[in-house]
Amino acid sequence: MMKKYIFVMLFCISFINGFSQEYRPIDTADYAQRKAFVDRYKIISDNYSKILKAKYPGTTGKELAKNYSEFQESFRKEIKNRDYVFNSGFTEMLQICFEKLKTKNQNIPDDIRILVAKDNAPNAFCIQDGVFVVNMGLFNWIDNEEQLISILGHELGHKLLSHSENWQKKLIETEQNSKTQVSEIYSSKINKSEKAFKLYKNQIYESGVFRRKNESAADSIGYVMYRNTGLKKSEYINSLRNLQKFDTISPTVVKVETYHRLFSSAEHPFKEKWLKMEDFSAYDYSNFKERLNKDSLSTHPEVVERISLLKKNFPEISQDEASVKSENKDFLALKKTARFEILPNFYHSEDYGLGIYTAMQFLQDGEEESYYKNWLGKNFAKIYEARKNYNLNRYLDRVDPKNQSESYRQFLNFMWNLSLDDIKNIADLYAQKSP
Repeated sequence: MMKKYIFVMLFCISFINGFSQEYRPIDTADYAQRKAFVDRYKIISDNYSKILKAKYPGTTGKELAKNYSEFQESFRKEIKNRDYVFNSGFTEMLQICFEKLKTKNQNIPDDIRILVAKDNAPNAFCIQDGVFVVNMGLFNWIDNEEQLISILGHELGHKLLSHSENWQKKLIETEQNSKTQVSEIYSSKINKSEKAFKLYKNQIYESGVFRRKNESAADSIGYVMYRNTGLKKSEYINSLRNLQKFDTISPTVVKVETYHRLFSSAEHPFKEKWLKMEDFSAYDYSNFKERLNKDSLSTHPEVVERISLLKKNFPEISQDEASVKSENKDFLALKKTARFEILPNFYHSEDYGLGIYTAMQFLQDGEEESYYKNWLGKNFAKIYEARKNYNLNRYLDRVDPKNQSESYRQFLNFMWNLSLDDIKNIADLYAQKSP
């Protein structure tokens, strides 16, 4: 789970004005609102299950309803677990942006319900039953309300084109066909493994093509809805460019001197052995030959390709224009809140190792030291409990030289090199510094 969130290290550090060290994380004591949503959503999901069964008679409809029911069960647990916030300004801002889209696009249904997730990934998605989930982390990657509206339009495009429903239907039909093909493979006398791999490869390629077409289609219908609002057209492209930054910027490097500064005290001086890197030189990674073409496995078209297609289909956005920073005080306040919520969100999702690494990045740049030192201590306290209970693997990645930056590998080596007493000493050090 932690690996998918490493994007937080990619932030270009900016100054946060107007928020003091007295910032307090969003209060999730919203039991009444959560219960009301869950109760109302139970009715909505039951009705949608009936619609699926009526729309797709036979096995397909039953499987679709079953899969949807299993998803809803997990979804309701997440809501009860406070993975979503109800008493924040994010929902109000999103509702305002959504109304701007809906006013100029009558094809947008009335039954959209917005939820804000305590998730740092810059994502959003619309469930086919009408629930629209927007991750809090999205606000860290957009410059203005126009870009937020463009992303809402893209995700609404997926709903209007029934992409989620069609994808589930295709998976069910593919599974049914696969059972027949697998049976034929097992009854074959020769080349069973090659035939099995070919079947697997074709399924992955087909699913990749299917999903890439969906992304491009959602880009197009999303742009048309966005254009209807009369907002600055180039911001639709700029929102994708921000995604491109997320895809390509190298992780922020945590310097060696940062380790010395943060983890050394008069009572417990820094130990150089903590920084010793695990030796992987004996491994020959050239032996790992990819049997599948990576481009064909991509579930999303490259951002450059998506932008190129949009410019080809809509010449009015062929001219690049710089993104305009919002001057809306409410929007800027939400961006600051989203940034302060990065550490609380990691803590809530039990990503304690990544929380420590992220706090180190903020502290390296001298940002809100009292606040981030407090979170550094809280995460180390959790790491201490995990190490003591022999379940640290749940909260801290192992070193993976093929898929991790050198900076992140250095951090993981540092964490795994610490003894139980070392971890306790660091946790205690920052517990003393907490306000």
